[in-house]
Amino acid sequence: MVVALEARNGRHLQRYYKGSRQVVGCIPYRVVDNGKDFEVLMISSQRKGKGMLFPKGGWEKDESIEDAALRETEEEAGVKGIIGKQLGKWIFKSNGNDVYHEGHMFPLCVEELLDLWPEKDIRSREWMSASDAKKVCQQWWMKEALDLLVDRFTAPQPQKLDLEVVL
Repeated sequence: MVVALEARNGRHLQRYYKGSRQVVGCIPYRVVDNGKDFEVLMISSQRKGKGMLFPKGGWEKDESIEDAALRETEEEAGVKGIIGKQLGKWIFKSNGNDVYHEGHMFPLCVEELLDLWPEKDIRSREWMSASDAKKVCQQWWMKEALDLLVDRFTAPQPQKLDLEVVL
């Protein structure tokens, strides 16, 4: 029997820092071309016509930052995997209003692509190269996170350890 994760709703458990809502997400990726390259998984925005982005959402008080990033990625993109070392932290303004958010992004090496997930009916997902993702991504801060992931992937071997699992 397959039981799908149910998406969390509401903001009563949301974390805030200096008035900014804290959001977390992942850049899901898979290694291709015998380890020489990688592709990332992008999802459509909930708002039609607003382009593609990486899964992200609220970090809640009852979970670690990594658990929140994994949960949001499963809810929005329908993937599970191994989370890596945090790529960074950004302060950005919401597209729809003058609200600021503090965003944290992690790499996620995808191990499982789910057939059913909470937002399957409202989002599409698509694998693409990092360069194509940068062209279609609507969020400047997510593009910066992607650049950092590309840097990690192309770095000399000792720094590639940053893609390893966070314990």
